[in-house]
Amino acid sequence: MSDSVNTPEAPHPAHAPGASIRRTRAKGEPRFPDGPKADPAGSHFERRIRSFQPRRSRVTAGQADALQRLWPKWGFDIDGRHRLDLAEFFGNDNPVVLEIGFGMGEATATMAAADPATNILAVDVHTPGQGNLLNLADQQGLTNVRVGNGDAIILLREMLAPDSLDGLRVYFPDPWPKKRHHKRRLIQPAFLSLAATRLKPGAVLHCATDWEPYAEQMLEVLTAHPDFENTRADGGFAPRPPFRPLTRFEGQGLDKGHVVNDLLFRRVQHGDRPGAQRSDQPSTGA
Repeated sequence: MSDSVNTPEAPHPAHAPGASIRRTRAKGEPRFPDGPKADPAGSHFERRIRSFQPRRSRVTAGQADALQRLWPKWGFDIDGRHRLDLAEFFGNDNPVVLEIGFGMGEATATMAAADPATNILAVDVHTPGQGNLLNLADQQGLTNVRVGNGDAIILLREMLAPDSLDGLRVYFPDPWPKKRHHKRRLIQPAFLSLAATRLKPGAVLHCATDWEPYAEQMLEVLTAHPDFENTRADGGFAPRPPFRPLTRFEGQGLDKGHVVNDLLFRRVQHGDRPGAQRSDQPSTGA
Protein backbone atom coordinates (compact mmCIF):
# COMPACT_ATOMS: atom_id res chain seq x y z
CA MET A 1 0.00 0.00 0.00
CA SER A 2 1.32 3.39 -0.94
CA ASP A 3 2.30 5.56 2.00
CA SER A 4 0.73 8.68 0.51
CA VAL A 5 -0.90 11.64 2.17
CA ASN A 6 -4.66 11.57 1.85
CA THR A 7 -5.13 15.32 1.55
CA PRO A 8 -5.93 17.13 -1.71
CA GLU A 9 -3.44 18.95 -3.86
CA ALA A 10 -6.04 21.32 -5.34
CA PRO A 11 -9.66 22.34 -4.68
CA HIS A 12 -12.01 19.43 -5.19
CA PRO A 13 -15.66 18.54 -4.84
CA ALA A 14 -16.98 17.70 -1.37
CA HIS A 15 -16.23 14.16 -0.25
CA ALA A 16 -18.47 11.88 1.73
CA PRO A 17 -17.50 11.28 5.38
CA GLY A 18 -14.82 8.63 5.62
CA ALA A 19 -13.75 9.02 2.03
CA SER A 20 -10.06 8.76 1.21
CA ILE A 21 -8.25 11.48 -0.72
CA ARG A 22 -4.85 10.79 -2.18
CA ARG A 23 -1.97 12.63 -3.72
CA THR A 24 1.65 11.70 -4.26
CA ARG A 25 4.12 13.18 -1.80
CA ALA A 26 7.45 14.57 -2.82
CA LYS A 27 10.42 12.51 -1.72
CA GLY A 28 11.27 13.30 1.90
CA GLU A 29 8.02 15.14 2.55
CA PRO A 30 6.49 14.06 5.88
CA ARG A 31 3.19 12.27 5.67
CA PHE A 32 1.56 14.58 8.23
CA PRO A 33 3.70 17.68 8.88
CA ASP A 34 2.03 18.36 12.23
CA GLY A 35 1.26 14.72 13.02
CA PRO A 36 3.00 11.48 14.02
CA LYS A 37 6.47 10.77 12.66
CA ALA A 38 7.21 7.67 10.63
CA ASP A 39 10.02 6.50 12.95
CA PRO A 40 10.12 8.69 16.08
CA ALA A 41 12.93 6.84 17.87
CA GLY A 42 15.03 6.60 14.71
CA SER A 43 18.33 4.80 15.21
CA HIS A 44 18.92 6.13 18.72
CA PHE A 45 18.22 2.76 20.34
CA GLU A 46 19.47 -0.75 19.81
CA ARG A 47 17.92 -2.95 17.20
CA ARG A 48 15.91 -5.79 18.66
CA ILE A 49 13.17 -8.22 17.74
CA ARG A 50 9.96 -6.21 17.43
CA SER A 51 6.68 -7.50 18.81
CA PHE A 52 4.69 -5.41 16.34
CA GLN A 53 4.46 -4.99 12.59
CA PRO A 54 3.89 -1.41 11.37
CA ARG A 55 0.91 -1.23 9.04
CA ARG A 56 0.61 1.30 6.25
CA SER A 57 -2.99 1.60 5.10
CA ARG A 58 -5.24 4.26 3.69
CA VAL A 59 -6.11 7.20 5.92
CA THR A 60 -9.55 8.74 5.45
CA ALA A 61 -10.07 12.47 5.13
CA GLY A 62 -11.56 12.61 8.63
CA GLN A 63 -8.63 10.73 10.14
CA ALA A 64 -6.12 12.93 8.33
CA ASP A 65 -7.91 16.06 9.54
CA ALA A 66 -7.85 14.78 13.13
CA LEU A 67 -4.14 13.99 12.90
CA GLN A 68 -3.36 17.48 11.60
CA ARG A 69 -5.58 19.33 14.08
CA LEU A 70 -5.31 17.26 17.24
CA TRP A 71 -1.89 15.62 17.21
CA PRO A 72 -0.12 18.71 18.60
CA LYS A 73 -2.68 18.78 21.41
CA TRP A 74 -3.25 15.13 22.32
CA GLY A 75 -0.61 13.14 20.47
CA PHE A 76 3.07 12.45 21.08
CA ASP A 77 5.90 10.60 19.39
CA ILE A 78 7.76 7.97 21.38
CA ASP A 79 11.28 9.20 20.74
CA GLY A 80 12.79 8.01 24.01
CA ARG A 81 14.61 11.30 24.56
CA HIS A 82 12.68 12.69 27.51
CA ARG A 83 10.64 11.52 30.47
CA LEU A 84 6.94 12.23 30.50
CA ASP A 85 5.49 14.12 33.46
CA LEU A 86 2.09 12.42 33.39
CA ALA A 87 0.38 14.91 35.67
CA GLU A 88 1.53 17.77 33.47
CA PHE A 89 0.76 15.82 30.31
CA PHE A 90 -2.87 15.19 31.29
CA GLY A 91 -3.32 18.34 33.34
CA ASN A 92 -4.36 16.47 36.48
CA ASP A 93 -3.26 13.85 39.01
CA ASN A 94 -5.79 11.20 38.02
CA PRO A 95 -4.69 7.56 37.71
CA VAL A 96 -3.04 6.67 34.39
CA VAL A 97 -3.54 3.40 32.54
CA LEU A 98 -1.34 2.47 29.59
CA GLU A 99 -3.01 0.68 26.69
CA ILE A 100 -0.68 -0.99 24.19
CA GLY A 101 -2.24 -1.58 20.78
CA PHE A 102 -5.68 0.01 20.48
CA GLY A 103 -6.54 -0.79 16.87
CA MET A 104 -9.07 1.73 15.59
CA GLY A 105 -9.67 3.11 19.08
CA GLU A 106 -13.40 2.41 19.49
CA ALA A 107 -12.96 0.38 22.68
CA THR A 108 -10.47 2.91 24.06
CA ALA A 109 -12.90 5.78 23.51
CA THR A 110 -15.73 3.79 25.11
CA MET A 111 -13.63 3.08 28.22
CA ALA A 112 -12.46 6.68 28.43
CA ALA A 113 -16.03 7.97 28.24
CA ALA A 114 -17.23 5.50 30.89
CA ASP A 115 -14.43 6.41 33.32
CA PRO A 116 -13.45 10.07 32.89
CA ALA A 117 -11.53 10.03 36.20
CA THR A 118 -8.96 7.66 34.68
CA ASN A 119 -6.42 8.87 32.12
CA ILE A 120 -5.61 6.55 29.22
CA LEU A 121 -2.21 6.64 27.57
CA ALA A 122 -2.97 4.77 24.34
CA VAL A 123 -0.09 3.58 22.14
CA ASP A 124 -0.12 2.14 18.63
CA VAL A 125 1.77 2.33 15.34
CA HIS A 126 -1.28 2.22 13.05
CA THR A 127 -1.77 5.71 11.59
CA PRO A 128 -5.46 5.33 10.61
CA GLY A 129 -6.21 4.08 14.13
CA GLN A 130 -4.38 7.03 15.67
CA GLY A 131 -6.44 9.42 13.58
CA ASN A 132 -9.66 7.58 14.33
CA LEU A 133 -9.09 7.64 18.10
CA LEU A 134 -8.28 11.34 18.03
CA ASN A 135 -11.43 11.94 16.02
CA LEU A 136 -13.55 9.93 18.47
CA ALA A 137 -12.07 11.77 21.44
CA ASP A 138 -12.80 15.09 19.79
CA GLN A 139 -16.36 14.17 18.83
CA GLN A 140 -17.15 12.85 22.32
CA GLY A 141 -15.42 15.64 24.21
CA LEU A 142 -12.96 13.27 25.88
CA THR A 143 -10.05 14.97 27.64
CA ASN A 144 -8.58 11.89 29.33
CA VAL A 145 -6.98 10.29 26.25
CA ARG A 146 -3.48 10.82 24.90
CA VAL A 147 -2.26 8.99 21.80
CA GLY A 148 1.31 7.74 21.50
CA ASN A 149 3.05 6.78 18.28
CA GLY A 150 5.88 4.27 18.36
CA ASP A 151 7.42 1.44 20.34
CA ALA A 152 5.82 0.81 23.74
CA ILE A 153 9.04 -0.79 25.00
CA ILE A 154 10.91 2.49 24.51
CA LEU A 155 8.04 4.35 26.18
CA LEU A 156 8.17 2.11 29.23
CA ARG A 157 11.92 1.99 29.52
CA GLU A 158 12.92 5.53 28.62
CA MET A 159 9.94 7.83 29.10
CA LEU A 160 7.95 6.63 32.11
CA ALA A 161 9.03 6.90 35.74
CA PRO A 162 9.06 3.88 38.06
CA ASP A 163 5.71 3.14 39.73
CA SER A 164 3.95 5.72 37.53
CA LEU A 165 1.18 3.56 36.03
CA ASP A 166 -2.05 2.46 37.67
CA GLY A 167 -2.77 -0.20 35.10
CA LEU A 168 -1.68 -1.78 31.83
CA ARG A 169 -3.98 -3.10 29.09
CA VAL A 170 -2.89 -5.34 26.24
CA TYR A 171 -5.94 -6.34 24.23
CA PHE A 172 -5.66 -8.71 21.28
CA PRO A 173 -1.93 -8.32 20.58
CA ASP A 174 -0.49 -9.88 17.47
CA PRO A 175 -0.41 -13.65 18.27
CA TRP A 176 2.44 -14.36 15.85
CA PRO A 177 0.97 -17.85 15.35
CA LYS A 178 3.92 -19.46 13.54
CA LYS A 179 6.28 -21.18 15.94
CA ARG A 180 9.35 -19.46 14.52
CA HIS A 181 7.72 -16.10 15.32
CA HIS A 182 6.79 -16.85 18.94
CA LYS A 183 9.84 -14.88 20.04
CA ARG A 184 8.05 -11.77 18.74
CA ARG A 185 5.12 -12.11 21.10
CA LEU A 186 4.85 -9.21 23.51
CA ILE A 187 3.93 -11.09 26.68
CA GLN A 188 7.33 -12.53 27.58
CA PRO A 189 9.25 -12.62 30.89
CA ALA A 190 11.52 -9.70 29.96
CA PHE A 191 8.58 -7.49 29.02
CA LEU A 192 6.82 -8.34 32.28
CA SER A 193 9.95 -7.43 34.26
CA LEU A 194 10.08 -4.05 32.56
CA ALA A 195 6.35 -3.43 32.97
CA ALA A 196 6.53 -4.33 36.66
CA THR A 197 8.98 -1.51 37.31
CA ARG A 198 6.54 1.04 35.88
CA LEU A 199 3.37 -0.30 37.51
CA LYS A 200 2.45 0.75 41.02
CA PRO A 201 2.05 -2.08 43.55
CA GLY A 202 -1.48 -3.37 43.22
CA ALA A 203 -1.88 -2.16 39.63
CA VAL A 204 -3.50 -4.68 37.30
CA LEU A 205 -2.12 -5.96 34.01
CA HIS A 206 -5.11 -6.94 31.87
CA CYS A 207 -4.56 -9.04 28.76
CA ALA A 208 -7.11 -10.43 26.33
CA THR A 209 -6.65 -12.63 23.30
CA ASP A 210 -8.74 -14.76 20.95
CA TRP A 211 -5.78 -16.98 20.08
CA GLU A 212 -5.98 -19.87 22.55
CA PRO A 213 -2.36 -21.07 22.30
CA TYR A 214 -1.19 -17.51 23.05
CA ALA A 215 -3.64 -17.31 25.96
CA GLU A 216 -2.12 -20.47 27.42
CA GLN A 217 1.38 -19.04 27.02
CA MET A 218 0.31 -15.75 28.64
CA LEU A 219 -1.15 -17.63 31.60
CA GLU A 220 1.99 -19.73 31.99
CA VAL A 221 4.40 -16.79 31.75
CA LEU A 222 2.40 -14.51 34.05
CA THR A 223 1.86 -17.24 36.64
CA ALA A 224 5.59 -17.93 36.78
CA HIS A 225 6.63 -14.28 37.07
CA PRO A 226 7.49 -13.21 40.64
CA ASP A 227 6.17 -9.66 40.23
CA PHE A 228 2.61 -10.68 39.31
CA GLU A 229 -0.18 -12.68 40.90
CA ASN A 230 -3.41 -13.89 39.38
CA THR A 231 -6.52 -12.08 40.60
CA ARG A 232 -8.37 -15.35 40.11
CA ALA A 233 -8.23 -17.60 43.14
CA ASP A 234 -8.39 -20.65 40.89
CA GLY A 235 -5.32 -19.48 38.97
CA GLY A 236 -7.09 -19.51 35.62
CA PHE A 237 -8.59 -17.15 33.10
CA ALA A 238 -11.01 -14.41 34.13
CA PRO A 239 -14.39 -13.58 32.64
CA ARG A 240 -14.46 -10.41 30.55
CA PRO A 241 -14.82 -7.55 33.05
CA PRO A 242 -17.68 -5.12 32.40
CA PHE A 243 -15.30 -2.22 31.70
CA ARG A 244 -13.74 -3.94 28.66
CA PRO A 245 -16.16 -3.35 25.78
CA LEU A 246 -17.14 -6.14 23.46
CA THR A 247 -15.80 -4.96 20.11
CA ARG A 248 -17.44 -5.67 16.76
CA PHE A 249 -14.44 -7.77 15.71
CA GLU A 250 -14.61 -9.76 18.95
CA GLY A 251 -18.36 -10.28 18.56
CA GLN A 252 -17.88 -11.63 15.04
CA GLY A 253 -15.29 -14.05 16.36
CA LEU A 254 -17.54 -15.24 19.16
CA ASP A 255 -20.33 -15.83 16.63
CA LYS A 256 -17.92 -18.09 14.76
CA GLY A 257 -17.11 -20.05 17.91
CA HIS A 258 -13.82 -18.36 18.81
CA VAL A 259 -12.86 -18.36 22.48
CA VAL A 260 -11.68 -15.09 24.03
CA ASN A 261 -9.64 -15.32 27.22
CA ASP A 262 -9.02 -12.48 29.67
CA LEU A 263 -6.16 -12.49 32.17
CA LEU A 264 -6.01 -10.07 35.10
CA PHE A 265 -2.79 -10.15 37.09
CA ARG A 266 -1.88 -7.82 39.94
CA ARG A 267 1.57 -6.31 40.38
CA VAL A 268 2.73 -7.49 43.78
CA GLN A 269 4.71 -5.43 46.26
CA HIS A 270 8.37 -6.39 46.23
CA GLY A 271 8.84 -9.01 48.91
CA ASP A 272 5.21 -10.15 48.92
CA ARG A 273 6.26 -13.39 47.35
CA PRO A 274 9.06 -15.46 48.89
CA GLY A 275 12.23 -15.07 46.89
CA ALA A 276 10.77 -12.43 44.59
CA GLN A 277 13.38 -10.21 43.02
CA ARG A 278 13.03 -7.10 40.93
CA SER A 279 15.43 -5.10 38.87
CA ASP A 280 15.03 -1.45 37.91
CA GLN A 281 17.06 -2.13 34.77
CA PRO A 282 15.59 -5.29 33.25
CA SER A 283 16.35 -6.77 29.88
CA THR A 284 13.78 -5.55 27.38
CA GLY A 285 13.97 -8.03 24.56
CA ALA A 286 10.25 -8.68 24.24
